Amino acid sequence: MDAEKVTQNSETKSHDNNPSDKQQENPDPLPLKVETENPSPPDESQSAEAEIVQQLSTDDGVKTTDDGLVQEDDPNNDEVKVEDCSPLPPDLGKVSEEIDQFISDLSNLKGDNESKPPDVPVFVEQFAVLVEAKIEDYDGGDAPIKWSQLSQEDAMSFLEFVDRISKLLNSLCQFSSEYKYAYSISRVDGVLQRAMSYIEEEFKSILYDYKIPDSDFNSDTSTKPNKETNSSSDTNQDAEQSSVAESAPSEDNKFPGYTEEIVTTMNKLSKALIAGGYEVECCQVYLIARRKALEECLHKLGFEKHSIDDVQKMHWDSLEREITAWIITFKHCTNVLHSSERKLADAVFADQPSIAEKIFSNLSRGMMIQLLNFAEAVAMTKRAAEKLFKFLDIYETLRDLLPLEDKLFVVSYADELKAEATLTRSRLGESMVSIFSELENSIQADSNKTPVPGGAVHPLTRYIMNYLKYVAEYRDTLEQVFREHQMIERADSTTGSDFDCQNPQAQNETLNKLSPFEAHMMKVMDLLDANLEAKSRLYKDTSLSSIFMMNNGRYILQKIKGSPEINGLMGDQWYRKRSSDLRQYHKTYQRETWGKLLQCLNHEGLNVNGKVNKPILKERFKSFNALFDEIHKTQSSWVISDEQLQSELRVSISNMVIPAYRSFLGRFSQTFTPGRQTEKYVKYQPEEIETHIDELFDGNATPWGRKKL
Repeated sequence: MDAEKVTQNSETKSHDNNPSDKQQENPDPLPLKVETENPSPPDESQSAEAEIVQQLSTDDGVKTTDDGLVQEDDPNNDEVKVEDCSPLPPDLGKVSEEIDQFISDLSNLKGDNESKPPDVPVFVEQFAVLVEAKIEDYDGGDAPIKWSQLSQEDAMSFLEFVDRISKLLNSLCQFSSEYKYAYSISRVDGVLQRAMSYIEEEFKSILYDYKIPDSDFNSDTSTKPNKETNSSSDTNQDAEQSSVAESAPSEDNKFPGYTEEIVTTMNKLSKALIAGGYEVECCQVYLIARRKALEECLHKLGFEKHSIDDVQKMHWDSLEREITAWIITFKHCTNVLHSSERKLADAVFADQPSIAEKIFSNLSRGMMIQLLNFAEAVAMTKRAAEKLFKFLDIYETLRDLLPLEDKLFVVSYADELKAEATLTRSRLGESMVSIFSELENSIQADSNKTPVPGGAVHPLTRYIMNYLKYVAEYRDTLEQVFREHQMIERADSTTGSDFDCQNPQAQNETLNKLSPFEAHMMKVMDLLDANLEAKSRLYKDTSLSSIFMMNNGRYILQKIKGSPEINGLMGDQWYRKRSSDLRQYHKTYQRETWGKLLQCLNHEGLNVNGKVNKPILKERFKSFNALFDEIHKTQSSWVISDEQLQSELRVSISNMVIPAYRSFLGRFSQTFTPGRQTEKYVKYQPEEIETHIDELFDGNATPWGRKKL
């Protein structure tokens, strides 16, 4: 009915050449309803408009008639000129109160089919004009006013207006089927969109205006030293030990790169965007900005994004550095970044916890997948013994740090992350088991036919023992790796598990067996022993072969003794057996070298009919001197690396030779005529023999290249 009245009034006024006719067809921002003949009783909106127009009348000759027309008095003309004027908008505060009341009235009509929605009052258009003017003040021209430049009062006031116009639009949209509401809905929606555009841009600007605190990248991390067996790894070890990433953010830096005041502002802006129907845009702006910030943070930590192909082609030295950076980055993410990002998302979207959860999960998942992809790419690289320890570091990082994420993520996402990490760990474990197997094969296949000069410790022995020493430090982890691998093999096998509940005796026998890792360690040691035995046979001199086995055996025992981890792994029984073997090599050496020398000092056959057989005695002294000279010359070039073993050998030789020589010399030296004859056959005094024995095993007699083996 109201619409019909307006139409009738418009048709009546069309016979009058009055500009107000056009307002009925194309309403201005502040329309004035004009009625002429037989006006209908005014409704609420018409009364409000009349009241606003009445309030806008002035005292300078302009009067407002009862029918809403403006009359201007002309002292020289009795005619009255009627014009359609748009009055200046009233006070925004008063209009806001009217808007609040209008919103309340509309909400009371919600769901009440019997109530007819009122016409849109004029102050709705006025409010739209005033808010649009406010937006123009901030966002107009080439240099919009930044949010940070607004006073707290202005900022709060602006957000209140935006919130009010958002609520107004929602209220109007409840009656979108009403034709008379179409224009106002479109008008208010346009103002709201412009307000949202300004707020979104300021929200984005504030998000990008962050600073990554340097304090987050200056704290030390407690990582295991680089487990390489050569000195080329020292640089990497120093770099890793002086790296960053495990410290938690300080209380002064609660949020990553923002002050609490800025975070509070972002909360207000996000709340306004979401309330205005811009949730998707708000979340998208936040995600893009924070993803960029996190990528910068990873770059600052030293981690670069690489494809699987890039990792496969990378030289090991370069890849080793990338792995070190990965470990640092992963620790920083789990200990610092994720926690900070969670706090930031919860604070910015404090009123929308579900949105905060979704955004944080999205950000963290992208970052973690990127890190896990790198770890998986590393696991797919070519197997090599030197890679084992970096693989172990990655494995332990995933195993130890991922549980810390449980408290940050919802169960579904935490389970997904664990599944991805478990798959990566499984591939790393498979690579490590393969590396161990290849190590065993390399020992078995090492058939170098060139003996080590002087019977010194073989490079293979040094490498394997240093390797196993570091391996033993990862005993618990490798036990886990081998057991997990064994379980996978059993699951894939048709033979079933060794642990048979139907056969308790078989189960007990299995429990008494060595663990998979211990079995591999024992196998490596057995293979090394067999390899050294084969290499000892390359020496033509049996004594030198014994020296070689003593050197290598002693080196192995010293390494085991100096490592509680590997010592506990091999056990006392194994250690006693190897110590016994070492003593046996010692006895063999003494028998083959000094036993022959002592035969020259044998008294048997020297006394014939109570007299010393002088020719035989002379031959004995000559043989002793010649053999001792040969031993001294040869074995001075031999090498005993271990000072304690060297000292023990010299002492045992002296204790074996000196007393026998002293006794022989004391009994038979008087047989010779003093002077030239004695000097000819008695070449050494006991003290000289002892001095020469102390010169053995220095490796200094002749250059190694001309040593006689």
